[in-house]
Order: sequence, then structure tokens, then C-alpha cells
Amino acid sequence: MNDRERMLRELDLHPLWVLRDGQAMPLAPEVPAAVPAPAAMVRAAVLDEGVPPAGADGAHSGEQRAQAIGAMDWPALRDAVRQCSACALHAQRKQAVFGVGDESADWLFVGEGPGAEEDARGEPFVGQAGRLLDNMLTAIGLARGQDVYIANVVKCRPPANRVPEPLEVRCCEPFLERQIALIQPRLIVALGKTAAERLLRREVTLASVRGKVHDCNGIGMIVTYHPAYLLRNPVDKAKAWEDLCFARDTVSRLKSGQVASI
Repeated sequence: MNDRERMLRELDLHPLWVLRDGQAMPLAPEVPAAVPAPAAMVRAAVLDEGVPPAGADGAHSGEQRAQAIGAMDWPALRDAVRQCSACALHAQRKQAVFGVGDESADWLFVGEGPGAEEDARGEPFVGQAGRLLDNMLTAIGLARGQDVYIANVVKCRPPANRVPEPLEVRCCEPFLERQIALIQPRLIVALGKTAAERLLRREVTLASVRGKVHDCNGIGMIVTYHPAYLLRNPVDKAKAWEDLCFARDTVSRLKSGQVASI
């Protein structure tokens, strides 16, 4: 038994799955280089009044906020997330959890939101679920911070780790969109239902979207289980392993230039 098989047995990720043929995704188009955002734009992006209330004026305000965030470089974006007070989640956070990893990574993993340990340390996936995610990355030859970026749909911890509400997701949406635009990953891996619905912009069941390559604004995306779910439901670890193998195969085909339409 080799090291990989021993590790998978420890994770209860056996049986090993045979990779299936799947469609490759088109490579994402290049985006213009980021331009430093003026301080006024950063302030507009983080103030409460930047959140769109109901009505046409509110929609216009929300568009202005999104445009301001969409022009930010990494330092301005990080600062805007740190100062953000656009929804009620900011009131009880210890700190916003921006994201971590290689800022030009091929792989982007997107979860739901920070938990208690993430809120305390300011880094996503550092608790028990984070340790499982690290093991999952190792199983397919990846490592945190090495060609991998990890982020969440919302940057502040929801109370009692509940599912983020629609307004909270909408307030954080421009931040995640800008992270994706700056990273330009080859593949996005949505970890769980909340991330899948945010990136696909529709309600889904995991069963209906797993095992496929989806189009996320020109970038390939696959969906698998959130590590926290796997800790509660270890019987599904084998399915998660199948998803990871499928993701690894998809990235390999993209790197080799085997590009097909969606």
C-alpha cells in the first residue's frame, strides 16, 4: 500500500474511484490589470449607505458600490473587507475573514462563511473542517497556499454558524466577484450548497450539480460537499473523493489545452 492509499484510508475516503471522462471547460478570458482604488471609492464600498435599500435609488447605490469594489487591487480590496459595515454581521465579528492563498492560483475553493475559530484567527478553514480540507487537498496533490486560494461567500461569521441570509450574501457578493476576477483560477470548487447557489445564481441540490463542470462567468466550476458536512456525514466522504478526482482531471485537461465547449 502506498502513502496515498494509507492517507485515504485514514480519511475514510476509500474506495478509490475510477475517473470518468468529462467535458473540459474553456479557459477564462484575461481581465485588465487592477487599478488602485481612490480612498473615496474604498469608503463608499464599506459604508452602510452603500447597501442598496428597496427602490431605484437603492439599486443605483448598490451598482456604484459594486463598481467601486470591481476597480480595487488586492490591498484596497483587503482594506475594504476589513472595514466593511454593509450588513449586520459586522457588528459581532472579531475580524473579517478575507481569504488566504496564492493570488494567481489555478484552484479556488469557496466555502460558506467563517466559523468561531476562523473569526478569531482571521483565516478561512482553520478549525476541524479546515484540517479535513487540508487533508482533501493533500489527497489530490495540492497544499494550502500553493496554487490554491481559499475564500468564503461571506467574510463575517453568521451567528451560531447559521446559513448566511440573502442580504448578507448580496453585500459580500462584490468582494468574492473581485477576488475571482483578480485570481482568474482555472477551476473553482464550490464547497457545499450555499457556495454552489451563490456561484450558480440559482437554487440547487448537491445531487443535481455534482459530477459536472459548470460555467461561472467563463471559469469552470465543480461542486462538492463542505468539509463540515463530511464531518457530520462521513459516509459521503467517498463521494467527495470522486468529486476531487473529477476536479483534478478537469484541471489537468485544461492545462494540456484540451478545451471544449460547455
